[in-house]
Amino acid sequence: LRGANGVGYTSYPDNAIFKFCDTAVRSGMDVFRVFDSLNYVDNLRLGIDAVGQAGGVVECAIGYSGDCTDDSSKYNLEYYLTLARQLQESGIHVLAIKDMAGLLKPAAATKLITALRDEFPDLPIHVHTHDTAGTGVATYLACANAGADAVDVAIDSMSGLTSQPAMGAVVGSLAGGHLDTGVQLDDIAPLIDYWESTRVSYAAFESGQKSGSAEVYAHEIPGGQYTNMLFQATQNGLAEQWPAVKKAYAEANDLLGDIVKVTPSSKTCGDLAQFMVTNSLSAADVRAKAASGGLNFPSSVVEFFQGALGIPVGGFPEPLRSDVLRGAKKLDETFEGRPGAELPDVDLEAVRTTLEATHGIEIDDKQLMSAVMYPKVFEDFMAATNEFGDLSALPTRAFVEPMEVGEEVDLSFGQGVNVNVKLIGLGDLDEATGTRECFFEVNGFPRSVKRLDETASSNVVVRPKADSSQIGAVGAPMPGVVVDVKVAVGDAVSAGDPMVVLSAMKMETVCAASVDGIVSGVSVAMGDALQPGDLLVTIKEASTTEADDDDEALAA
Repeated sequence: LRGANGVGYTSYPDNAIFKFCDTAVRSGMDVFRVFDSLNYVDNLRLGIDAVGQAGGVVECAIGYSGDCTDDSSKYNLEYYLTLARQLQESGIHVLAIKDMAGLLKPAAATKLITALRDEFPDLPIHVHTHDTAGTGVATYLACANAGADAVDVAIDSMSGLTSQPAMGAVVGSLAGGHLDTGVQLDDIAPLIDYWESTRVSYAAFESGQKSGSAEVYAHEIPGGQYTNMLFQATQNGLAEQWPAVKKAYAEANDLLGDIVKVTPSSKTCGDLAQFMVTNSLSAADVRAKAASGGLNFPSSVVEFFQGALGIPVGGFPEPLRSDVLRGAKKLDETFEGRPGAELPDVDLEAVRTTLEATHGIEIDDKQLMSAVMYPKVFEDFMAATNEFGDLSALPTRAFVEPMEVGEEVDLSFGQGVNVNVKLIGLGDLDEATGTRECFFEVNGFPRSVKRLDETASSNVVVRPKADSSQIGAVGAPMPGVVVDVKVAVGDAVSAGDPMVVLSAMKMETVCAASVDGIVSGVSVAMGDALQPGDLLVTIKEASTTEADDDDEALAA
């Protein structure tokens, strides 16, 4: 549980967090790992209280950053001990160290866990790390010898790289000693084989990583984000600039004030890094252009500086924070403390009523909280369910990849209802509609359905580029899809007013007016896919408009 962020990427009203935890406990969840992306204690306490009131087990996690052996760092040993004291006083049941990037080296692990165990002899300690640098097993052995009670591992065939250290390696290393786990390697061998074969079904989603890298100690990209951001960078046309993206991530972290990086704060750092690489910006460029109001920062960066995630360790960096908010016209829209405390309660029953009216079904609490946490994802899910029915019965491969002609799958719908489906063939492309007829046998009976062929060729749209010499020509700062157009031709705008919102792999960017004036052209619409520099909106400058009016008056 991401503290006051629930399981989402932003802050939610308090009653939404309490309702989510209550629903989760009633649905069978017992242990909650509560953390906050900035280690902001007020956000953590909200999550602790919500889980405790619902009757769950509170395992509260401290996000690990920096190097606790460096006494000059703000993330030194005393920082972690002070935070642990505050959490214990809040009534937690288990303390976790959440090392999302794999920065916890063996020596630091020994120092940190020893100090925690000495001060909290009866508090269970649970350690989580990623194996990006290849030192995860050594770190876990150090943790175990220093007094940790539990560590997170992955089955061997799913371990290593940006995943967790290998279970077999930890079990084997501790065998025969005073910390012998009691687990036999022969007992986990079938699990290793099973997940190795299962992984083949997801081959299309492999990241392509070949080895770990100790450069994680420099860029500090969390393991869970590393592969996602690599895919995101590829989709945004930055695959060949991946080394530059990693370097920019470290620079972005410094710009943000050297923050703890866990979802969603890590997303903010990643969005800023890709924004910098896409626009060829150094850290100095970001500071200079932010001061002049010349950048449309990703929404996550603006929200971070508004305090929407909470207050980072050491506070926000100035003057960058004020410059970013001034440019986004959000200088007066900030949170002074825990964001949820300033948000009005969400009317859950009104949301339920709206959903039931929209979808024509009775909405239970699980569906309700899914919609509250992820409104767009829930709508997409319901749209797919309405179109295709319950897809949970599909085998993994049939869900993620098209069936081959001649391939068949067996589906089970419970209570003895079993269906055999075989793809017999595909019809010709209907060029007028872009569809093909698909021929199946369902339990031996012929069936056919027409579906849109998304692989069919389509016309390529060539878009005009924004003329950089024209201050009123606003271009796309990065690749993305248009998700909102806020202006129309004839609208009066002021510099900084939002005009178009782009989205690229969860990263939203609000493109603002560059000057005061009148919108003379809108070159995009909802759903358009854009590349950097594509013209979005043309603005006729106020000074130009006024001059034209003066000319008309003189002519009259």
